[in-house]
Amino acid sequence: MSSENSSADDEQRVWDVVVVGAGPAGASAAYAAAVAGRSVLLLEKAELPRYKTCGGGIIGPSRDALPPGFELPLQDRVHAVTFSLDGKFTRTRRSKQMLFGLINRPEFDQQLVEHAQKAGAELRTGVTVSRVEQHGSAVPDRRTVAVVLQGGEAVLARAVVGADGSASRIGAHVGVKLDQVDLGLEAEIPVPETVAEDWQGRVLIDWGPMPGSYGWVFPKGDTLTVGVISARGEGAATKRYLEDFIARLGLAGFEPSISSGHLTRCRAEDSPLSRGRVLVCGDAAGLLEPWTREGISFALRSGRLAGEWAVRIAEAHDGVDTRRQALNYAFAIKAGLGVEMAVGKSMLAAFERRPGMLHAAITSFRPAWRAFAGITRGSTTLGEMVRSHPMAGRALSAFDSRSAALTAPTTDESAPATE
Repeated sequence: MSSENSSADDEQRVWDVVVVGAGPAGASAAYAAAVAGRSVLLLEKAELPRYKTCGGGIIGPSRDALPPGFELPLQDRVHAVTFSLDGKFTRTRRSKQMLFGLINRPEFDQQLVEHAQKAGAELRTGVTVSRVEQHGSAVPDRRTVAVVLQGGEAVLARAVVGADGSASRIGAHVGVKLDQVDLGLEAEIPVPETVAEDWQGRVLIDWGPMPGSYGWVFPKGDTLTVGVISARGEGAATKRYLEDFIARLGLAGFEPSISSGHLTRCRAEDSPLSRGRVLVCGDAAGLLEPWTREGISFALRSGRLAGEWAVRIAEAHDGVDTRRQALNYAFAIKAGLGVEMAVGKSMLAAFERRPGMLHAAITSFRPAWRAFAGITRGSTTLGEMVRSHPMAGRALSAFDSRSAALTAPTTDESAPATE
């Protein structure tokens, strides 16, 4: 356990809010509850900082959801995106404004936790949660939840937020149902300075060979984060895609410092977000964008909402009020992130059927590029775009149902375009 761990004397203390998991969702929830003046305990099974499989792209909605005064530990600022279709029809689009930033998760997560601590949250690391109990001998009354740790210790709270990742034990308690599971594989590849300079300020997105798959290269100083993602069940093909991707980039001769894998899980539309005094957020709730599988912005935004509503649940004196606040939390999630997820599912379905059309549109059709740039900068979201621009919704439907009206460029490298 870290030096920040609570002492045994606090074992029977009843916290206002206990948050399980110190990733972006958990740290955001802990910050939101602590800033409201409540007693907050943040539990994390690992010692911080720790590595997480993640591209580390920070788009506009992520920046907007950060605590006041948060200084992003950016490794690079992206002004250009190179798109390719399974290694072919390559084109680079450029922007005078920054599109998004790139971070390393260990530093980013650690900094978020520190902000939660400065707001008053207490951190306890090196502990594993076995289960949550809302009834039984470990629970002194109906307003209390017991978070039972490995070894049997029970931590008591008026409200609990589950932010313990895509294999969440808290999510299992709530009954989270998953609609889409994907496998991401990633390698952190240290490269010489000359190679790093070629990638500075530019990322690569490659629409992959399996339906719904894609690969990425994100530069972070002297290291390139290279990864691919596709549907679970395509493990061997996904591994081959990563190997082929690295080889054709000319990076096969460099030894990765880290090779890792991770399952991403999207919630079913009717999946619960709470049970009694327990809420879930981020990956634990299956909240991420289904097409790109972007999860940091969903974690930060849902974590903040979970922290705010956990405070209200902690104040609830009976089951009726607890249920009301939990339903309000679910409504807030579905009205914002749920709309974005629904559009993302439509985008994924269209992309699975016609990746060439998407590639041609985003590299050759200026409004499509502007929409991509607007989403990454945070000036709009997929949901807002469809709500505010009826033509965007009609175009998405047409994109999914029409026969190909656009074709990919016929040359391997067309001239870069600048917005």
